[in-house]
Amino acid sequence: MPEAVIETHALTKRFRGGQLAVNHLDLTVPRGSVFGFLGPNGSGKTTTIRMLLGLIAPTSGTANLLGQPMPRAARSVLPGVGALIEGPALYGFLSGRDNLLRYDSADPQADPRTRRARVDAAIERVGLAPAAAKKARAYSLGMKQRLGLASALLQPRGLLVLDEPTNGLDPQGMREIRALVRELADDGTTVFLSSHLLDEIEQVCTHAAVMARGRLLTQGRVADLATRGRLAVGTPDPARAARVLKERGVADVSVTGDRVTGDIPAADTDVADLNAALVREGVRVRSFGVERASLEDTFVALTGEGFDVAG
Repeated sequence: MPEAVIETHALTKRFRGGQLAVNHLDLTVPRGSVFGFLGPNGSGKTTTIRMLLGLIAPTSGTANLLGQPMPRAARSVLPGVGALIEGPALYGFLSGRDNLLRYDSADPQADPRTRRARVDAAIERVGLAPAAAKKARAYSLGMKQRLGLASALLQPRGLLVLDEPTNGLDPQGMREIRALVRELADDGTTVFLSSHLLDEIEQVCTHAAVMARGRLLTQGRVADLATRGRLAVGTPDPARAARVLKERGVADVSVTGDRVTGDIPAADTDVADLNAALVREGVRVRSFGVERASLEDTFVALTGEGFDVAG
């Protein structure tokens, strides 16, 4: 398997009428990662996922899954990809177990001799064993999400694409799904996870990308994206502290009462030297440090807006 399980170059989708949904997207999803895909409403996330899976064709650019071009190689690629997109489609008159048996029987590569064992294992893995015999029409939204995830786990997958996998789950169910995602990643499955829950992404994902208005704003390790903190100084001399920090290259300096904040300077600047400079200039420093930004802070800074749950 290639190092990049998903890789796009200048991937673009323009719909009829001229709407540009995805604009020259260069995305790289490392093998073995849990990759969070973030963006507000209308950012192009769903369109991107549909192009990656060959459900719609791009206007221009390329997309590779598991090292092969999509949608041209869909027939050979998709058996190695599990997907749960916009909620599962279920037969309401069938039980949860029978739905999975039906899904598996439609897979030409599935071994019928191991079907029931694999179905039972998938049901157990998502915590649906007590409700496996219940009709799917009686399932709650969270149970349907679990069943959809089970359908994606019927075969070993090199890549798992999940769109809002914890939608409708209670807090305990969300924790269980997060644990399952980590377990899958530990077993070697790359997980591509679209979610509006930034806290969830920060807890479970190793890498992430942020989309807005069809463009990729940033991508990288979550630990790096979520550490764009702010320098914070507590002092009874805020005006003098602000002047000293500006003179030493700290940008976006802001004063609120006895608190002064600013962007962390370039990597070659030691923040300890800034503290020393403040003291030399006679600034009385009560507190000094770097406040770590959350992934949500980073998201808002990049997009200029809050996160829309309809995205």
